[in-house]
Amino acid sequence: MTDHPGNTRHGSNQTPAMVWTGRATNRFQWLLAAVGVGCMALGVELAVDSAWTSGSAPLLMSVIGCLAAGLLILFGTLAFVHVAVTVDGDALEVRCGHIGLPRRRILLAHVVGADFAPQVTPRQWGGWGYRWRPEKGTAVVVRRGEALVLVLGDGRRFTVTVDDAEAAVRFIRDRLHLASATEKPTTP
Repeated sequence: MTDHPGNTRHGSNQTPAMVWTGRATNRFQWLLAAVGVGCMALGVELAVDSAWTSGSAPLLMSVIGCLAAGLLILFGTLAFVHVAVTVDGDALEVRCGHIGLPRRRILLAHVVGADFAPQVTPRQWGGWGYRWRPEKGTAVVVRRGEALVLVLGDGRRFTVTVDDAEAAVRFIRDRLHLASATEKPTTP
């Protein structure tokens, strides 16, 4: 996590905006990616050195099946090896994996609250990845641990596991001028 001054917006004479960035990584996903590579290697091995006597159709189906399963496992896991979260003055942006897909951008104008979740697990969301549950909302879960939870104006919630999520919550609340959940309003 780093806080650093950003550049001023084009055509603006405002002070430089602050930017919060955070990441989360799951090294276990690399093991699953290795399984995908293994499936692809099996498909190639079957295609190159086949001793099938039952015909070419079963061989072709086996090769295509191994290659397809391997590619799905490989790209499905590599997309969620890590997540990068950036919050600037206008929006929160979440990018997954090495090529930044899937990507989600939420304008801070649509956010009515930001909360800290100290312990989020893949089991709560039904696994790793980009998840949706009707009772909980949408989430990007790449590992167990702390998470940032945004409450959107339409009542939906968006959760993302990220290191130092508590600092992200403070940053967003400062941007939105929201009181923290632990602060009590003062009465005169």
